[in-house]
Amino acid sequence: MRCPPGSELRDAVWAALGTVLDPELDEPITELDFVESCTVSEHAAAGAAEVVATVVLRLPTFFCAPNFSFLMVADAFDAVAAVPGVTRAEVTLADHHASAEINGGVAAQAGFVGSFGEEAGAELDELREQFLRKAALAGQDRVARPLVDAGAGPDELAALALGSVPPSPELDRLRERRAAIGMAHGDDAPLLVQADGSRVTAAQVPLHLRRARLQRIGIETNGEYCKSLLKTRYAGAGV
Repeated sequence: MRCPPGSELRDAVWAALGTVLDPELDEPITELDFVESCTVSEHAAAGAAEVVATVVLRLPTFFCAPNFSFLMVADAFDAVAAVPGVTRAEVTLADHHASAEINGGVAAQAGFVGSFGEEAGAELDELREQFLRKAALAGQDRVARPLVDAGAGPDELAALALGSVPPSPELDRLRERRAAIGMAHGDDAPLLVQADGSRVTAAQVPLHLRRARLQRIGIETNGEYCKSLLKTRYAGAGV
């Protein structure tokens, strides 16, 4: 599902939604088909025109984790509200056991703790960073794998900087994930790094890449499973 074409503002809202990631799957909610509906309309408010972007999200199961669900709805709200020309964003989650808490909390901009009280424990910044770090590790495999297949060995891989790697969407994605967690992502930054940002040595390359590959496979396998659940849940609903 996507915003119906026909206006630059609708396209801008859809593009904004495309920046919102499922934190666990590291994919945009638009590509995961988590957007059930998206409309942009004008309303008269106190004598002035109000442009309202209304977005409804859906998830693979009724019991998807509330913390992940809250992150996506809150991020979607922030992304849509920031689109120039949109004066009001209404973003809600449908068919979820915690829809009332999530939708009310996001609308009130109350945060996760403000929405769930004692059940929440803490805000979600640490959780978000954990998954971004996993995505950054998986991204090293995505970028390095073609180089390994082309014959690059541990010494060459350990010495490579991001600026020496052929441009690709995967390289851009890796830079973005590193930037989000404050890790070096410029041209001089090493391609292969440990969790603390230190360069991986040639001796460490084989084990490091195995770990990165396992992380990537885990994320992608989970993603395919969630897509399958979504198709089953919303069979016949345009998925």
